[in-house]
Amino acid sequence: MTICRGVRFEIEPGCRWCPLLAAASTVTSKIALGPLVTSPNFRHPLLLAKDLITLDDLSGGRLIIGVGAGGRGFDATVFGGPQWSNAERHERFKEFTGTLDQLLRESESTIAGPTIRLSSRARSRAPATTETALLVSALGRRASRSRPRSVTVGSAWVGCLSGREVRESAVREQSDRLDEALELIGRTTRFERLFLDGQNDESPTTSYERFIDWAERYRALRFSELVIHYPVADSIFDYDLALFERIASEGRETLEA
Repeated sequence: MTICRGVRFEIEPGCRWCPLLAAASTVTSKIALGPLVTSPNFRHPLLLAKDLITLDDLSGGRLIIGVGAGGRGFDATVFGGPQWSNAERHERFKEFTGTLDQLLRESESTIAGPTIRLSSRARSRAPATTETALLVSALGRRASRSRPRSVTVGSAWVGCLSGREVRESAVREQSDRLDEALELIGRTTRFERLFLDGQNDESPTTSYERFIDWAERYRALRFSELVIHYPVADSIFDYDLALFERIASEGRETLEA
């Protein structure tokens, strides 16, 4: 089970996740640190790679990297540009993840993609970790019909459905599409599944018993990690801190009993 603390860009503009996690790395020793998730809507892959490598150094190799295709609305238009179509988002995401993967693995990169171009002077350095955990939060129907670059380079998939009426059947369909994509590219190495609570009508953080029921159902769908959000007042994550602390301290033990 994983606990995350997120910063919503539109309501907390003074906060950036990389400096925040860099500070956290100096007072922690075990917890993994990284964005869950960042996207091409906000980040250039070269600058993102340098931030991530710095965070990995500071944390002693505890870096995880969650990447997604980016959302709609404010998430897509904050910089004043037009909103991408689904096809454009898919193609940009494939290019973004491929470039980021290369920058994290190679000390010098030349990229000549449709929208991302880097000269041979684009230097980075491989992270301290032997294999950086790239967590992919995008698996729409387009991804399953092609040879998705995201599944090729990723080490885990982050499932998240934030609509009001979310059912296990919809998540199972996503997970099945993941299996199809993995089979399509012939990948046999382990690919983890994480599920991020989007605070929909399932409401797993309204009581401890409801959380345990939610966790058991999604674990049965082969999710190895369940992610819940730290309570944030006056937001969709506004729930009891005492309940959060109980889930964090007792939840895993209850599920494993």
